[in-house]
Amino acid sequence: MSKGSDTPIRMLIINDDVAAAEAIVSHLRNSGMAVRASRPADSAELAAMLGKTPFDLVLLCLPSSAISQSEVFMLVDAQGRDLPILVEAPVIDAQQLLALTEAGVRALLPRGQFMHLHTIVQREMEDLTARRGLRRLEAQLRETERRCDSLIESSRDPIAYIHEGMYIRANSAYLEMFGYEDFADIEGMPLLDMVSPKHVADFKQLLKELGKTDNLPPRHELQMRGSDGEDFPAVMEFTPAKYEGEPCLQLIIRRQELDIDPALAQEVEELRRLDMATGLLNRQTFLQQLEQRVAEAATGEHEHTLLLLEPDHLAQLYQQVGLDSVDDLASAIAERLRQSLPADMAIARVAENTYAILLQDSQYRQSYELAERLCAAFAERLLETSQKTLSATISIGGVQIGERIAQITRVLEKANESLRHASEMGGNQVHIFDPRATERAEEERIQGWIAHIKDAIAHDSLKLHYRPIINLHNESEQFHESLLRMIGTDGSLIQPGQFVPLAEEHGLANVLDRWAIRHALQSIKALPTTSGQPPKVMVRIAQSSLEDEQLVSDIVKMLAETGAQAASLVLQLPESKVFTSLRGAQRINEDLKKIGASFCIEQFGTGLNSLQLLTHLQPGFLKLNHDFMEDLDSEENRERLAEIIQNAGALQIPCIAPGVDSPTAMTALFSSGATYVQGDFVAPEMPSLGN
Repeated sequence: MSKGSDTPIRMLIINDDVAAAEAIVSHLRNSGMAVRASRPADSAELAAMLGKTPFDLVLLCLPSSAISQSEVFMLVDAQGRDLPILVEAPVIDAQQLLALTEAGVRALLPRGQFMHLHTIVQREMEDLTARRGLRRLEAQLRETERRCDSLIESSRDPIAYIHEGMYIRANSAYLEMFGYEDFADIEGMPLLDMVSPKHVADFKQLLKELGKTDNLPPRHELQMRGSDGEDFPAVMEFTPAKYEGEPCLQLIIRRQELDIDPALAQEVEELRRLDMATGLLNRQTFLQQLEQRVAEAATGEHEHTLLLLEPDHLAQLYQQVGLDSVDDLASAIAERLRQSLPADMAIARVAENTYAILLQDSQYRQSYELAERLCAAFAERLLETSQKTLSATISIGGVQIGERIAQITRVLEKANESLRHASEMGGNQVHIFDPRATERAEEERIQGWIAHIKDAIAHDSLKLHYRPIINLHNESEQFHESLLRMIGTDGSLIQPGQFVPLAEEHGLANVLDRWAIRHALQSIKALPTTSGQPPKVMVRIAQSSLEDEQLVSDIVKMLAETGAQAASLVLQLPESKVFTSLRGAQRINEDLKKIGASFCIEQFGTGLNSLQLLTHLQPGFLKLNHDFMEDLDSEENRERLAEIIQNAGALQIPCIAPGVDSPTAMTALFSSGATYVQGDFVAPEMPSLGN
């Protein structure tokens, strides 16, 4: 998906059922989408939201009584923005599908099919991003065309554009060459009218051939006729182009003096394609060839490689040769490239110190081996300039041009990134970006992590840290949250965000949960009981554990083995995951209560209507969303916080406020009604209990 996981998808959900809307948001968030959802209560609120927020998607859940289907379509259409509408319905029939499609709905979805919803939302966001990108590119193209038109008009080269054999544009230099004052004098005139009669038949045949092929001749010599009826020798150059969106031919026509040697003219034309200092292709010529190769790769039938190289330690090289001999150094580098590469290979100087090589139909391994040989050719032999003998190495960066990266801007971007990477590694290095290799490397990386996790479980290379939770009304109570860490091969501690998601994805989360619960109980057992209350420890579990009917039975066994009291254990899970597995959360909440343990919903307050969740599930604790603590100066935040704490208090559910990192936050929470606080200002994270 083009929107990154950190970029929120602004979604407007129109659903009479708040719980159903909440379940949709929770599922999308749990599947890795950053969703920022809004739910209007009526058409007036919908209109206000549309006018205030630039939404990305609208999800209309039928039937909708609060806001009718026609009102939704009318209000969205009135915005005049590219805002896709998705419709969810309990039953789908052909007539409804046709009617909604004609109304502009992007997709009709069956109710409750969350995986399908995730796929459609992902697809629509990719399409929306592509459309937005296309509009930006079209605007840039129009601006570029405007600038090009200005440049063409001011160019000293006689330039014209021909569509279906007639003039549609010509600059002042072109008009002057033929003796016309204004383009209106030749607009719509056939090009053949300006060709000498003795060359008309041959040129007409050439125009027919040009219309059938993209392989245009580089130049064509003929006699042209000016407005005065006089013929003059000319050289015509053709380039395919577009003018105001229409395909056409760009012509550059130059007068050819009769006494000029054709061989010399050809030589001059060849020199225009080359870099003067090195004799290699110049940047413009090379980019034209690269563009052709990229277009070939887009079809999926070819794979090419672009290599960029630069000499290492340029400052030292310049100091040795002197700034007045920079071109001499470039010439020596170019000569070494010619000696080391096949004669028919495209080699260019694309910047003062950067050289490019285009390898046609070259696979990754083949390209990499050639690049390594090239590095060796510089490292193993001294570089000879006209006055100095130098020891020089090069860095090479490249990119495999294939169907997955068949855009010239991306090709150049990746090649430059690879070149920087090779240079930063110390020089005399090769780094070639290969999209397929990246996928293979990612798979290998994941498998390496899975093996590491399994090894850590087998060899007890896991560790719990603890963060105290302070009771504002009873400082003697001992309450800690356990934080899982994995010990790396170098002894460093690996944060859970790096390995827990992979463990959940590959069926290892339940094993990690049991390890964390067992060791947390062992640690808490060592703490003394104060004020008649056993010390408590909070352990985060995976969503899959809600469906694990054996978990509570195993906890009972762990309690017996460790000697810890059931009241010491609190299991926690985020609100979003509780919503999408509500039945499992209800079951484990009740089962924990039966044995004397507790359940906690963390990150509470993130949903569309979090308080409604408490009508279905009353946990032992609520841990508030960390975002509330970030801006307690906000009146909206304070009101929301007070509302949650008040409603939870009515149900006798104590609230934990995390992320307390300042005296201001602490002062605000004293009067909020929260029972517990947690954060660096209160007590920092500890490597073990009892410290």
